[in-house]
Amino acid sequence: MKPHIVILTGAGISQESGIKTFRDANGLWQNHDIMTVASPQGWQHNPALVLEFYNQRRRQLHQVEPNDAHKAISKLQQHFLVDIITQNVDDLHERAGNKNVLHLHGELFKVRSETNDNLVYTWKKDLHLGDLAEDGSQLRPHIVWFGEAVPNIEKAVALTQNADIFIIVGTGMQIYPAAGLVHHLSKTSPMYYIDPNPNPIHINNPLKIINQKAGEALPVLVDELIQKYIL
Repeated sequence: MKPHIVILTGAGISQESGIKTFRDANGLWQNHDIMTVASPQGWQHNPALVLEFYNQRRRQLHQVEPNDAHKAISKLQQHFLVDIITQNVDDLHERAGNKNVLHLHGELFKVRSETNDNLVYTWKKDLHLGDLAEDGSQLRPHIVWFGEAVPNIEKAVALTQNADIFIIVGTGMQIYPAAGLVHHLSKTSPMYYIDPNPNPIHINNPLKIINQKAGEALPVLVDELIQKYIL
């Protein structure tokens, strides 16, 4: 029986496509503390600044492409049931042909009503003050900010509990609740951790740490899994 593979991805996999991460800027954006542009308090204090931050991120997303790591996952999905849990807000997984992508922290190409979380719209251009949802409320980025609940975490836990193989790619495993998903794995499920600078993970599962970039290591691992379980 083919294993069910669950992959947790973080900023490192997108960074290889040229997307800047918060970590690159040491928690700052144009001399602003990241909390001023990625928290409910920042939104209340200066929504125009927050909108410009995400407008710049959105513009950048139009200029980048999926890399070899995203494409490797797409190849894996041709042979296995694969679910992706991503902390990233870009659409590079989808553009690479990846299916079953669960976004924990929201999506950059979506916006929503400030007062109704269920009014969500696809949005690929700049967002401005005065752009309104159908309920008359200001539109805000469809992003889970620091201090906000993570609506999809229960779905992520359920996927992790059912994983036969768990792969972590490009995340420092420092941001919760995503970092806690590994504790929901079945004790017999092997885990692979791909990151050039991995942080310690304390679990009892079989664990293989691969100290490489995602675009280098993931295509090799995918071929190994196909060789082991398919060919």
